Amino acid sequence: MEGKVNIQIDYQKFEQDALWDGLKGYVTNTKLSTSIILENCRNLFHIERTFRMSKTDLRIRPIYHRLRHRIEAHICIAFTAYSIYKELERVLKKENASISLKTASEITHNMYQITYQLPESKQIKSTLLNMDDQQKELYKIVLKNF
Repeated sequence: MEGKVNIQIDYQKFEQDALWDGLKGYVTNTKLSTSIILENCRNLFHIERTFRMSKTDLRIRPIYHRLRHRIEAHICIAFTAYSIYKELERVLKKENASISLKTASEITHNMYQITYQLPESKQIKSTLLNMDDQQKELYKIVLKNF
């Protein structure tokens, strides 16, 4: 800016604007009731969180498929993963687990199980290899709830 600068504040507009502080308005063309509209708007964060989670935690994007059946299969697998993720979140909360959903996801990356067949009886057995305390807690929660 160059030269003389003159600034004025319209205090009447300022005070009128202050009346709307903290209020949020919605414009819609639906015939739904006000309470249903507000309830749906309050729940939008769930949808936004789901998209964010599907892109980051579940890594479903980008989709490089061309054929319809492959795209649908990719989305089906992603939705299944999301459903499992949400169920684990619900169970961890219900059980008051000391581990978070993110931690639970991370500690499963190095949980190992060995499956072997006994030579004489041909019986197949599985054994979980050594787990730390968090992995043991998660394993008990999963066994109890799934």
